[in-house]
Amino acid sequence: MDYNTILDLATDVGYELAMAGAETFRVEDSVHRILESFGVDSDVFAIPNFLVVSILTDTGKPITRMRRIGFHSNDLDAVERLNGLSRAICNRHPKPEEATGWLKHVLDTARTYSSSATMLGYFAGGAGFGVLFGCDLTDALCAGLCGVLIGLVQKAMSYLKVNPFFSTLASAFLMALAAYSMVNLGLAQHTDGVIIGALMILVPGLLFTNAMRDIIYGDTNSGINRIVQVFLVAVAIALGTAAGWNIICRFWREPAQAPSYMAPFPVLCLATFVGCIGFSIQFNIHGPGGLLCAVGGVIAWAVYYLCVQYGLTELTGYFWAAFFSAVYSEIMARVRKYPAISYLVVSIFPLIPGAGVYRTMLYAVRGEMEQFAAQGMYTAAIAGIIAVGILLVSTSVKMYYTWRILKK
Repeated sequence: MDYNTILDLATDVGYELAMAGAETFRVEDSVHRILESFGVDSDVFAIPNFLVVSILTDTGKPITRMRRIGFHSNDLDAVERLNGLSRAICNRHPKPEEATGWLKHVLDTARTYSSSATMLGYFAGGAGFGVLFGCDLTDALCAGLCGVLIGLVQKAMSYLKVNPFFSTLASAFLMALAAYSMVNLGLAQHTDGVIIGALMILVPGLLFTNAMRDIIYGDTNSGINRIVQVFLVAVAIALGTAAGWNIICRFWREPAQAPSYMAPFPVLCLATFVGCIGFSIQFNIHGPGGLLCAVGGVIAWAVYYLCVQYGLTELTGYFWAAFFSAVYSEIMARVRKYPAISYLVVSIFPLIPGAGVYRTMLYAVRGEMEQFAAQGMYTAAIAGIIAVGILLVSTSVKMYYTWRILKK
């Protein structure tokens, strides 16, 4: 048996999954299952920036592979294709050389959106979520343009290999300058809606979702690591936006704020769908999967909206919305044989407290520390209740499948 080829294959699949943004448990489980399909016992350890795979040969000699994982992308199409490759290897038991060829084919035929389609995704994300946070049509167009600006900055920073913290800070800063300038020029009226709609593009939804799922599956180290990354991104968003606000106030004037505009329910559902389509493009989801992810986002947001409209508290609405989003994701994963994360990360996005992050920052900049503390705690509570909703469904599904295995 060619242990080195088998070990290289399994390690490469795990590495590519991690680089595409897969959860820690999926990376470890895929590597372990591939090696198990070749009759090789293994120990696999993964954290967001490191992967170690160790096996024992039939002579008792240990062989280990270690891979350093760099900055992660948000390529959920790659996660789906690599997950499918892992299933195929386990089910069809090819020779190691043939399976290595399959992996090369998956990597060589990777699908990505064109630059124009990607920018359209940034525009749709900013405009769609701008309507959810109080924008009228004109403001939504401004939020969409701010989203495109973020996309251009992110693309430039990626080309220059700038670290994610500074890239996020620069994007938030330039976007805030543009948004506040539009308001002062009379091109937009609802400052908060324009800012928050565009900021949702920078909110680390995939990191947050993966952190929750890592903790659910017992990968506490990875979960905490990702939570710290989420916190740092939130700090970068706050600092960048605050810097833009201070410069505008110092050299121009403080932007006015018109009362929020609340669109009718059907319009809000349509805006959610458009925003989620934008994020499906940003996460490189292709085919009908993108539409199904957006439908999940509409369902999640509609559940939250209806809960609040019928007298439940906002936190209760977030819980039930996250619960139904997780249920929808698990169902779609079983029906289409794709990872649940592809559906969960987009459908949960309308619930991510981007508005809370922005308002917390705004209170801090203005020195209103009581409101800052209250808003910060409330934002943390929203994140926590969303995590509980996801945890309840994911744990129940895992218990069910474990019970089925033990029953056999």
